[in-house]
Amino acid sequence: MLPNTGRLAGCTVFITGASRGIGKAIALKAAKDGANIVIAAKTAQPHPKLLGTIYTAAEEIEAVGGKALPCIVDVRDEQQISDAVQKAVKKFGAYTIAKYGMSMYVLGMAEEFKGEIAVNALWPKTAIHTAATEMLGGPGIESQCRKVDIIADAAYSIFQKPKSFTGNFVIDENILKAEGIQNFDIYAIKPGHPLQPDFFLDEYPEAFSKKMESTGAVPEFKEEKPQPQPKPRSGAVEETFRIVKDSLSDDIVKATQAIYLFELSGEDGGTWFLDLKSKGGNVGYGEPSDQADVVMSMSTDDFVKMFSGKLKPTMAFMSGKLKIKGNMALAIKLEKLMNQMNPRL
Repeated sequence: MLPNTGRLAGCTVFITGASRGIGKAIALKAAKDGANIVIAAKTAQPHPKLLGTIYTAAEEIEAVGGKALPCIVDVRDEQQISDAVQKAVKKFGAYTIAKYGMSMYVLGMAEEFKGEIAVNALWPKTAIHTAATEMLGGPGIESQCRKVDIIADAAYSIFQKPKSFTGNFVIDENILKAEGIQNFDIYAIKPGHPLQPDFFLDEYPEAFSKKMESTGAVPEFKEEKPQPQPKPRSGAVEETFRIVKDSLSDDIVKATQAIYLFELSGEDGGTWFLDLKSKGGNVGYGEPSDQADVVMSMSTDDFVKMFSGKLKPTMAFMSGKLKIKGNMALAIKLEKLMNQMNPRL
């Protein structure tokens, strides 16, 4: 594991979701350097199933040498975020490092704050064991996970980099390998046991499932056999794709270079694609001719709202209405494209 070097002493770290799990692990890692920690989380009262509040986290942070500012913050409430930032500025002078849950914003903010604040996203390569994972994954899930320490160490490595290191989507294992870490069993809950890949990373789940079963483990996911798609019905989804197709051009294709797959549930649902790699672009019902770079899963109602500008993709992603697999940078490109199409939709 990466040793603490004291380099974050005097820095202020604004951490969303720091009352428990990964957020708290990052907070404690930075606090050991003497950093100021803004604990921005929703849990002010004890949860019946999940341990930890912003106040118990504050006690732990100060016990290891840091300074803590607990703030009640729901990241979906812009005013609460603004109020927490103002409290941080008043107490600590400013905040110099931030951990965001809003990865969709990374590239835009990296450009906006270039030279002032570095903005990077950090993703785990495997499932991370937290109280939430325990609740969702069921008994035995912990053996397929790594400890929160790997995320804390990876975040600590990012914190020490210069401001020029910005706009990156970092994988925890990759950055720690660059730091010289070779033995990753130290991060495993059960060393030697197959690990469940993170949902957002492509890790060939079918092969992984077979590997787990060979060791006697029961995978927490199973690849379902593809079912025949029903014929699409006319409706808002089909009309949306018709307008999108009419809006395509060689310039848009050249600027995007990606294939998007939409897995839509509800009326007029099914699988649709938007091909922005082929000349002139194309849309259609079913699977694209080439592998999709980004897979988006959501309801048909939310899909129509998103393309018409009534639902921001970032907010849909943060609230769980939109799930994304694949290249997040290309997902952001689609958001910019939708902004150009909104007047017609």
